[in-house]
Amino acid sequence: MPTTELGTLPAWLALHRRERADAIALCGDGEAVSYRQLADDTQRLAAGLARAGIGKGDVVAAQLANTRAFVTAFLASATLGAVFQTLHMPYRQKELRYLLEHSGARAVFAVSTGAADAPVHEMLRLRDALASLDTVIAVGAPVAGATSYDALFDTPPETRFPAADPQTTYLLLYTSGTTAEPKGVPHSAEAFLGNAHRSAAELGITADSRILSLAAFSHLYGLFTIHLALAAGATICLLPAYRPPALPDDLARLRPTHVFAAPAHFAPVVADGGLTAAHTRTIEVACLSGTTVPPSLARALDGLLENGVVIQLWGMSELQAGTFGRPDDPLDTRLATAGRASPRTELRVVTDAAEPVAPGAEGQLEVRGPSVFAGYLGNREASEASFRSDGWFRTGDLARISAEGFLTLTGRTKEIINRGGVKYNPIEVELVALGHPAVLQCAVVPYPDPVLGERACLCVEARPDAAIGLDEVCAMLEERGIAKFKWPERLEIFEQLPLTPTRKVMRGALAEMLKARS
Repeated sequence: MPTTELGTLPAWLALHRRERADAIALCGDGEAVSYRQLADDTQRLAAGLARAGIGKGDVVAAQLANTRAFVTAFLASATLGAVFQTLHMPYRQKELRYLLEHSGARAVFAVSTGAADAPVHEMLRLRDALASLDTVIAVGAPVAGATSYDALFDTPPETRFPAADPQTTYLLLYTSGTTAEPKGVPHSAEAFLGNAHRSAAELGITADSRILSLAAFSHLYGLFTIHLALAAGATICLLPAYRPPALPDDLARLRPTHVFAAPAHFAPVVADGGLTAAHTRTIEVACLSGTTVPPSLARALDGLLENGVVIQLWGMSELQAGTFGRPDDPLDTRLATAGRASPRTELRVVTDAAEPVAPGAEGQLEVRGPSVFAGYLGNREASEASFRSDGWFRTGDLARISAEGFLTLTGRTKEIINRGGVKYNPIEVELVALGHPAVLQCAVVPYPDPVLGERACLCVEARPDAAIGLDEVCAMLEERGIAKFKWPERLEIFEQLPLTPTRKVMRGALAEMLKARS
């Protein structure tokens, strides 16, 4: 592991090239890549980008899957002192235009399959419309008007660049935008790499580890796994396309020691019995994050890990890893909580008036620490509203923290249902509904009511050939002692719930879909 928790991605990569040049840095996307080859590729690509006019402080965007090209582009951008912006793969014209225009991106990497509808063509159309965007880089088949990714590697790896500054912005993320337009979140290497370095040791990650992210690298959760691997000189296992039926074989083939996923990645294969202990034999830690983790799923997956454990993690684009379970935590806290604060991160739960609540009581979650961002890009109003005067960041999450420091998330302040002036958090209803054998995913969202203002609808993505009725759910809620005013008064079945690229339910979009059914 690097001798200092601080530094930059180029410095970490250079260290591993010196100390473990032949160790495998990347596997799973074509031939295995050593740290020597990854360092050489990074230098070549950085030199090619420099020839294309990209330099320090320029924003370089990428709409790429979890591939060798993504990792190399990320490292090359950092080598140049540029700012790397991630774009989720499902995004198209509307989302891409907003994000690229807001960031002022100078260049963008995009997939080129040779087909007329390949993402690179979307980027070429946007280049004509955006004043800042100069260079579209086609990763794959050559395309007229785009710069060839392969051609950028023509420069020998001996090209050298000034050392990157760990305190300048190297990464630009955007919030998920489930309830409003995404906000830009800039980060320095000092903040995020320090968080990853300190966390890697507590997660048991070493140079012998093999790290697999089922979450997209375009999201902070996926990027966190790259940071963790590079902090230790571990192997990054690449899975360019997640497909539930193939996941058991992918796990057996890639042999990861640490897997980072959303609950929705494992739920289908655990439910249908396709995942067995034989597929998970190498896994030491399976981390679930991104949305509410059904206790039944956590317990079932934990039971499949003969040599490992399930933990949970809570993080945000604004701070990376805020909390996570440790492999040696007690079983109940690993399965039912998001763990304890990451090293050097402070947490508190407060009332609306910023008064601390008692241990175990619900309130608004706030965080402070070296990995927390300084403010949103070009959005002073949102930045000022998000921070208290003493530096505490208002996460927007509702939570409880036990006397021992274990965090339990209980919802989002923006997801509160207001039924006739009585406000409640729908997450406990959702957790009960997830226990129904027909429910694959669900969310409780409000719909307008002329008398009460809002009523609640339970929106369900059901398992194939399974049936569920509102009376059944209400009976479960009654059995669990959930107050009747929290019970949903409507049930709607959807073939598929709208999800963000990070597999969170898009409640705003779901409410619009619900409105169309009224």
